[in-house]
Amino acid sequence: MANDVKINLSVEEMAKAGVNFGHTVSRLHPKMKQYVAGIKNNVHIIDLEKTAKEFENALKFISSLIDEGKTILFVGTKIQIKEYVKTTAESCNMPFVVERWLGGTLTNFETISKRVKYFRDFEIKKATGDLDKYTKKERLLFDKELVILKNKFEGIKNLTKLPDAVLILDLKKDITCAKEARKKGIKVIGVVDTNTDPTLADYIVPANDDAISSIKYLLEKIQEVIQGAK
Repeated sequence: MANDVKINLSVEEMAKAGVNFGHTVSRLHPKMKQYVAGIKNNVHIIDLEKTAKEFENALKFISSLIDEGKTILFVGTKIQIKEYVKTTAESCNMPFVVERWLGGTLTNFETISKRVKYFRDFEIKKATGDLDKYTKKERLLFDKELVILKNKFEGIKNLTKLPDAVLILDLKKDITCAKEARKKGIKVIGVVDTNTDPTLADYIVPANDDAISSIKYLLEKIQEVIQGAK
């Protein structure tokens, strides 16, 4: 059962990964005040006891989704984290968005799906040699188009229906995704730094969303839970 999955969270490990470093004092979102433990060098320090509690709650929810065979869309478009988001999503067999969030991905899913199908068909034609009959110039243009399509749709090419939840690794940066998910009644699991409105997420993880070490730690725990629940 999902709730039997082992969740091992250590405040010491979190601190070592820099999960507790928020933003400068001047950038505090008032609704994040409750998750702040103090100030160091003009930077807000996140209360890791509260992070552990909220993260455990989010991980239990993730585990229950996996238990029911549901889909979680991983979203992380910040340059320094996108590779980690992509590899974690792939290892968990989940869809992902690591390039720019395309407006309407959730709220206009039908239209996006048509473009994704076009991309998949294009890929098949390329792989089976169907494009070999064209001139070299035409094939170069096809290759360019394929690169653009791959950039946009690679992570969601097997997403045949709306996801059951979105995991957003930086709620502020990908706020459009959160808003679209809420409109469609899709649950939002969000990593929330001290400069972000936590009410945009259904399950929040108060944490440093800038440091690679912090995001890596969170992703590793998420991966452990997903693979443990399967």
